[in-house]
Amino acid sequence: MKSILATIFSIVVFAGCARPQTDAKIFPGVNEKASTNEAVATFAEGCFWHTEIVFQSLVGVRDAVSGYAGGTATNPDYEKVGSGETGHAESVQVYYDPSKISFETLVKAFFASHDPTQINRQGNDVGTQYRSIAFYRNEKEKQIIEAEMKRITDGKKYAGKIATEVKPFAKFYPAEEYHQEYILHHPENPYVQNVSIPDFERFRKEFKGNFKS
Repeated sequence: MKSILATIFSIVVFAGCARPQTDAKIFPGVNEKASTNEAVATFAEGCFWHTEIVFQSLVGVRDAVSGYAGGTATNPDYEKVGSGETGHAESVQVYYDPSKISFETLVKAFFASHDPTQINRQGNDVGTQYRSIAFYRNEKEKQIIEAEMKRITDGKKYAGKIATEVKPFAKFYPAEEYHQEYILHHPENPYVQNVSIPDFERFRKEFKGNFKS
């Protein structure tokens, strides 16, 4: 997020009070005890503020927690991950009900809500912490991820090759509390107004999913 703040600041200065308006409804996660049939999935697709609201907008998802995964360092924090030395990427841990939404649908939402061809970045957010990763917990999930990547490639949606890493899940570290539900609590933030919300609105228009209302 830091890499584009200077650009966003200049936009805000020139735009004055004319901030973008949005009708997008942001659904918070529900922090409650998991049901007996609840499953977990983990994805990394750039800024976790954005990823969080993408998954929490889908029927069947109880919560999406921002955090760090994919690296080797233990107990990472935002500054350490931002240095690029931990190997971790900004990620979300998605808690969902498989009877209401499938892992396959989550994977489709993942690929529909970011550009998987970008390497170590999403837009102007640059660094290994913003790389695209789809984590799997068993062989079936791995096959679902790879099948969706093949479908996208065969459909020639992108000119470039998909750069998403497909990795076995190892460990997830929740991010600092101030990152959780960030967009819901800070709708006035320039990055949220000019990057997160427009990206989310594009996702809602393009993805044929079952959205909360």
